[in-house]
Amino acid sequence: MFEKFTKDARAAVTEALQVAMETHSDQIDGRHLLVALAERPGPARDALSGAGLDPADVGARARASITEGEALDAEVLAGVGIDLAEVERRTEASFGEGALTRARRMLRRRRRQVPFRPDARKGLELALREAVRLGSREITGGHVLLGLTRDDGSPARRVLVRAGADVDRVRQLAEGTAEAA
Repeated sequence: MFEKFTKDARAAVTEALQVAMETHSDQIDGRHLLVALAERPGPARDALSGAGLDPADVGARARASITEGEALDAEVLAGVGIDLAEVERRTEASFGEGALTRARRMLRRRRRQVPFRPDARKGLELALREAVRLGSREITGGHVLLGLTRDDGSPARRVLVRAGADVDRVRQLAEGTAEAA
């Protein structure tokens, strides 16, 4: 599938990896891709701007969401009786401050590769489907944005909603930039 990506779509995937490294993430999710799409010139950034969003603000919000973590994770764990704050407190009491962060870094170094989370893989797969639906032979950054926003539950879409986006308008503009490419 990657061979169908245009130069700007490939750059977005590569830059998502860079964002993951900068944010000390052990996996790439849709928010990493959204940062890359918002921060680099291309059809996705044009669609965000056209929808009245500040791409720099979208990128900053996505980065903040990545570094702060999703509140949903703690809520999900609490739903099954696990207090994430208590786990962190006990871990740091036993192994020192920042123990979990150090462990994540060690794991990342051993892996040598940052894997894609299921939502990012799904977003890229949906980008392919969007390209096919629009009759395109290539996948552009606009198609990647379409793929990330197609799933109501995607972290990237949640960031856009929090930024005040009319996601349907973003999709309409992304579709237009993807068709023009």
